[in-house]
Amino acid sequence: MSTPLLQANGRAFAHIAQFHPELTALRRDLHAHPELGYEEFYTAERVTQALKLCGVDEVHTGIGKTGVVGVIHGRNHHSGHTSGKMVGLRADMDALPMTEQNDFAWKSAKGGLMHGCGHDGHTAMLVGAARYLAETRNFDGTVALIFQPGEEGYAGAKAMIDDGLFERFPVQAVFGMHNWPHMRPGIIGLNTGAMMAASDRVTIEITGRGGHGAHPYQNVDPVLVAAHTITALQSVVSRNIRAIDSGVVSICAVQAGDLGAMSVVPGKATLVGTVRTFNPAVQDLIERRITELCSAVALGFGATASVKYERLYPPTINTTAEALFMMRVAEGLVGSSQLVRDLDPSMGSEDFSFMLQVKPGAYMRIGQGTENGPGSCALHNSRYDFNDAILPLGAAMHASLAEQFMPLSE
Repeated sequence: MSTPLLQANGRAFAHIAQFHPELTALRRDLHAHPELGYEEFYTAERVTQALKLCGVDEVHTGIGKTGVVGVIHGRNHHSGHTSGKMVGLRADMDALPMTEQNDFAWKSAKGGLMHGCGHDGHTAMLVGAARYLAETRNFDGTVALIFQPGEEGYAGAKAMIDDGLFERFPVQAVFGMHNWPHMRPGIIGLNTGAMMAASDRVTIEITGRGGHGAHPYQNVDPVLVAAHTITALQSVVSRNIRAIDSGVVSICAVQAGDLGAMSVVPGKATLVGTVRTFNPAVQDLIERRITELCSAVALGFGATASVKYERLYPPTINTTAEALFMMRVAEGLVGSSQLVRDLDPSMGSEDFSFMLQVKPGAYMRIGQGTENGPGSCALHNSRYDFNDAILPLGAAMHASLAEQFMPLSE
């Protein structure tokens, strides 16, 4: 099946468009062989092989367990007269533990695993940028191509950083992108601040006193306490957070008792949920109020409640100068009418945030949604697929960031 080609401006796009079919084949091979975080052995090997074939100068493996970093030096490297600058370009590689319901030839060959978020496409786009940059070397400095494991809940970015990523590759800035089914192909969107929220996990364990369902007065029913607790938690954002701030508290799982025991009041109930914020002060307030509310509600019924609050991913916040730079590069590729400069932040989370905590940089979305066609399904949907039409554009964006961050002197 042929893949239509989007149109964009610039030397990088025209060059990369010539090997669009090869990028499509790579992307679909990765889609057929999904792997979870820190298990991306096949993916890492395919990336390693591709980078070597592209003529990348150095390929470093095993960073953060299964991470790969390719290094490409600019045109003036061998003369010794270089800018000394280095830029990082990042793509994530892992898949999701979900069952694919598509029926095309490249659907997942592994039961219960699927590339449902497009990381196969992100990886292919960065490989495309690597090939172009290695073939042309129209920049003065060094590019670090960061292929990251474990974005989907495993904090793979942090693992790479803890493994010395930025000591070994001291980039001045780092850039990343993610496909977005809610924007048309060819649209690029970002802003100069928060792009994605912090992701926290909250686990609430309510302890009562179990007994017979026919004699509730003899028990302390943790299911009742759980119900009141869930209702009370809906007031945390609406009655504690300023309307101009943002926060989400969602209880997403409840476990209590045995479905086969209709008349047994359990002794415990467990609630699990997520908290999403952009502002650390709001995050602190929500954590405190959840703890206070849970204890107070439980006490009112004669029960007790313990709260475990885990801060998983920080918010993904673009640095202003790098975001404005990314906008200029994007405008050169797709034109001002296809660039969204004030994209609304998402309450989803992204572990690229760990990189932005230690390095300046920016994160953007690249549209891929078509009406009931490739890329039309939402992320993490069992019928999702990456839209291969945007592969050259994403690769050209990566490459153009490198070229314009480290331009050759005239």
